Formats: sequence, C-alpha cells, structure tokens
Amino acid sequence: MVAVIPDSRPARIQALVAEQAALRGARVSVLDVCTAAVAALPVGGAGMSAMSLNRASHPLCSTDSVSQHLEELQLTLGEGPCVDAYVLRSTVLCPDLLAGELQRHWTVFADAALEAGARAVFAFPLQIGTVSPGVLDLYSSRAVELDTEEVADAMAFADAATLILLAARIGETSVPFETHAAGTGRQDTNPPDDLGGYRAEIDQATGILMVQLDVGFEEAFIRLRAHAYARGTRISAVAADVIAHRLRLSSDTARSGIQPPEARPRDEES
Repeated sequence: MVAVIPDSRPARIQALVAEQAALRGARVSVLDVCTAAVAALPVGGAGMSAMSLNRASHPLCSTDSVSQHLEELQLTLGEGPCVDAYVLRSTVLCPDLLAGELQRHWTVFADAALEAGARAVFAFPLQIGTVSPGVLDLYSSRAVELDTEEVADAMAFADAATLILLAARIGETSVPFETHAAGTGRQDTNPPDDLGGYRAEIDQATGILMVQLDVGFEEAFIRLRAHAYARGTRISAVAADVIAHRLRLSSDTARSGIQPPEARPRDEES
C-alpha cells in the first residue's frame, strides 16, 4: 500500500505566519501574512485590501510605504491587479509592468506604480468557496517571474489571510490598519485609527454625495474617487473633507472634473 502524504504547504505557511506574530509579540493578523510572504517569496513588499461589491473597498495592511501607496492607488483609480483579481476571482501575475499590453490595460496604474517603485506586481484573491473578502498584493522593484511553487505558496498565504479575516469578522469589528515602517520592523497605525472607522468614513462621504448629487451609491463613489484622482490626494482625505463640510461637490463641478479610468469610456481593444 502506498502511503498518502498530506499536503504540508498550508501547515508550513501557517508556521511562517505564526513566527512573524511571535516576533511582534502579538496575536496573528493579516500583517503577519504579508510580512511572512515577503520573507518567503522573491518580492519587496506586500499589501492587502478588503474588497466588497456593495461597500467601499479599503486597505487593510502593508509592509512598507510602496505597498501602502499601491493599495491606496488602486482604490483611488479603480484599476490595477488588485481590482482585476477581485472581479475575476483569479490570480493576476504581472512580472513586468513595462510590458506593452499592461500599459494599455492599466492606462494610469501601470505608470503610477512604476513611479512609486514597483516593477512587478502580483495579486491573489482571498477566497473560500463563494466568499471573497479581499485581495493580497505583492510587488517587486525589479522584473521577476514567480515559479509554480512560489505561486502555490502565495496562494497559501492568501488562504491563511482569508481565514484570519473571516475569524475576525471584519465587517462587524474594528481591525487596525497596520504597516511596518520601512527598515525598522516597527508597527505603525495610520489614520483613521481603525479599519472600521476608515471604511465608515468613506461610506459616510459617499452617502453625503448621494444626497448632494442625487445619484446612486456607485456613481457617488466614482465621483469621490474622481475628485481624489484629479487632485492627486488620498480618497480617505477627500472623504474627511466631505464629512467636515470643507468640500462640497456640485453636480456641475463633479461632472467637469477629471475622472479615474473606471469612470472614463475606453476605446475597444483590437
């Protein structure tokens, strides 16, 4: 009889994540998944965003300033590997952002990501069955391809993150937005102080715009993103201004502003 050897990958990945949590002296979190993935794979950084079809998406954690910027960038633009991975429920592997087809597909994100310091980007949907709470993003400052084993490991890291998020029930509880300060290993908390507050702030601003502009949720969120994109600022900062009544978008000014790629009509690809 041939013995069946169980797949040890999930156990190995869980051990790597637990090791990162032990180094922080804290409970296991999605930040530990990101830092473990960076340590195990040929990438320079990792980030994670919570995604939803009926709520504003928001970043969860990042390992460095570049990955943090990439998460915010995709949220603001509404395009990038994170968005595609979530919509398609499929892994998105981009070993070189200078590739012509990627430049055409992500008309703004590709150049912005290169300027931020990313050359290769990889996105893995967090998914168990039909449940998909977000996406794990990895980046490298140089062109690189992940081999079969590395892709399988990255998917296992995504699975570990999914279990952590579902256990934390992030839709109902506050989870800190976490990031490691570059080169220090120190954990920072970026404003807003908790993830629930970050999401609630964007949702509240979107609701205000729905009333001001007499539009639906999706259109209001697009207008919010468009304003942030046109001014080169974070969507969370624009949301805060809307809530504090420091910013009011009229129907005319919203329509005349520069729109992010998702809101702009595109020529059909040949």
